[in-house]
Amino acid sequence: MSVITRAASAAMFDPVRETMSRDELQALQLRRLVWSLGHACDKVDHHRRAFAAKGIRPADIGRLDDLRHVPFTTKLDLRDNYPYGLLAVPREGLSRLHASSGTTGKPTVVGYTRADLETWAELGARTLAACGARPGDLVHNAYGYGLFTGGLGFHYGAERLGCTVIPMSGGNTEKQIAMIADLGATVLACTPSYALNIAEQAEKDGVDLAGGPLRLAVFGAEPWSEGIRSDIDRRLGVRAQDTYGLSEIMGPGVGAECPERNGLHGWEDHFLFEIIDPETLEPLPPGTAGELVITTLTKQALPMVRYRTRDITRLMTGPCGCGRTHARLERITGRSDDMLIIRGVNVYPSQVESVLLGRDGIVPHYQLVVRRDGAMDHLTVEVEADPLLADGDYSRVGAGIRHHVKSLIGVTCDVVLKNPGELPRSLGKAVRVKDLRNV
Repeated sequence: MSVITRAASAAMFDPVRETMSRDELQALQLRRLVWSLGHACDKVDHHRRAFAAKGIRPADIGRLDDLRHVPFTTKLDLRDNYPYGLLAVPREGLSRLHASSGTTGKPTVVGYTRADLETWAELGARTLAACGARPGDLVHNAYGYGLFTGGLGFHYGAERLGCTVIPMSGGNTEKQIAMIADLGATVLACTPSYALNIAEQAEKDGVDLAGGPLRLAVFGAEPWSEGIRSDIDRRLGVRAQDTYGLSEIMGPGVGAECPERNGLHGWEDHFLFEIIDPETLEPLPPGTAGELVITTLTKQALPMVRYRTRDITRLMTGPCGCGRTHARLERITGRSDDMLIIRGVNVYPSQVESVLLGRDGIVPHYQLVVRRDGAMDHLTVEVEADPLLADGDYSRVGAGIRHHVKSLIGVTCDVVLKNPGELPRSLGKAVRVKDLRNV
């Protein structure tokens, strides 16, 4: 196994932590786990009651494997304890609050102490460095600023790494393109769907971003495929890298791809990762796909105990060519609560995306529309036609897509080709599923 070069190590925030032996790393995790569980039970009524209901105490945890006996935390717990019920410090001890949009219910509120913000900045820097950002880079940050953790999470991480940040936030795509070109950004930070939007608009405006200094794109906040990566690499002239994070755990900076692109290194000195069967809730062995569960090890304000992320992935613990020893998460393929059951077939949006990408006659803008047809659910795939596709070829291309969805995924669907520019463009997270079953 090759090791991280001296030059690369100098640009990382904490190379010692990233290359420690598995034995050292697990010993550190156990010490921090015992502290974190004790902190949660001492300071948070919800966790104290949940532990008591299971007949377990933090002091009973003698090995990492003992975590399987600890109760889970879910997003519903955050909403039921809205807004401050899961905080382990007084509200006056917080330096910042963030929150989700709350589009499907009450927002989930997350708090940070000053120490939490320092940790977040450190891990943000580590994440960007792992992806290939370096001190002195000019980072064009098109993640949304505000209650959403993306904008400020990447902002402070980039500054901690020693980069210059352009705090653009989302929207106003034409101005985004002008700033990238005029200021000479070398790193783009945004969602992959918005990067596609930027690439498309730049091509329409005749702006050659691929020929400029932009060399790296750092993505997160939504699942995306290898086909999308190849398309963005080509159209923007970048190397697109994936990151992982979620507000309930910290925000961006929970894990990141290294240049090997063989999974996302999860920062195990601050988070403990498990993979469980989403039906039985039993832990699964490394290499098996299932739902990701995360326990925070160092958070003060909002310790999360076995938080069910609903993200589907697998955990890989083998060596990585970059020299990092932290386990790798396979890129998120979907969410257990995003899975559609269409006429008895389990369908994830990412599966449909893999069928669409690379096919002639269409561009990578699509939406899945689900309707109720009697007692059964019915899927319609809406995808935009390539501007060069003749009107008379729409039905032929649609029939080909319908055939491939049926043969590769096993579900029968309708395919509707939309005119170029007809589907909505994302300024943040893409909305891939339009569920009309209860409308």
